[in-house]
Amino acid sequence: MADSIIRIQQARKRFGRVEALRGVDLEVARGEVILIVGPSGSGKSTLLRSVNRLETLSSGEIWIEDTCVTSPHADIRRIREEVGMVFQSFNLFPHLSVTENITLAPGIVRREQASVTLERAGALLARVGLSDKAHAYPDQLSGGQQQRVAIARALAMQPKIMLFDEPTSALDPEMIKEVLDVMLDLAREGMTMLVVSHEMGFARAAADRVVFMDEGLVVESGPPDELFNRPKEERTRSFLEHIL
Repeated sequence: MADSIIRIQQARKRFGRVEALRGVDLEVARGEVILIVGPSGSGKSTLLRSVNRLETLSSGEIWIEDTCVTSPHADIRRIREEVGMVFQSFNLFPHLSVTENITLAPGIVRREQASVTLERAGALLARVGLSDKAHAYPDQLSGGQQQRVAIARALAMQPKIMLFDEPTSALDPEMIKEVLDVMLDLAREGMTMLVVSHEMGFARAAADRVVFMDEGLVVESGPPDELFNRPKEERTRSFLEHIL
């Protein structure tokens, strides 16, 4: 793939007797938005977490640009600076304010001056529609607001890639749209994104490709319209019948 920013080659991951990934190949172009779908236990989250070394592959390679993420000599801290991640649970520090949650990592990891991190935090809060919550604490926010803060926190490190692992699954239905709207804006701005989710509305609005995984393998991938309406594999058709 021309100008690929992520290359996953024969990725395998075993947890004891369970083989979560069984030889996954996937390339992601710069600025591409990919939605990964599949049943529980199909390896979606394991694959995502392997991209920034939250999981270590049993074998295979993952490259981000010219850096081999899976090399034992890889600078994991630098990789995580360039690859932001948003989880199902918000993972905000409850004793820190919204602004402090956002400025913490750039200040400690990149040793940026407080004036720089505060200015960026203000801009990011405006971007996710939470300027009025700068001094609030996580327990004073709704779930949707906490997830938007989590996105702002990830963006504070100015990553090249954003990973989203079921970012709306812990939210009440009325809060999902506010998080998806932020993700849609990121997609429109050209952020490279890997998203594990079953939000098909987001797929149709923002995804360049949908990847269907099952039993640790990529079964099928293609543009949303093609995969949803004309799946080639029977396993894909069976899965989509239950979620569409």
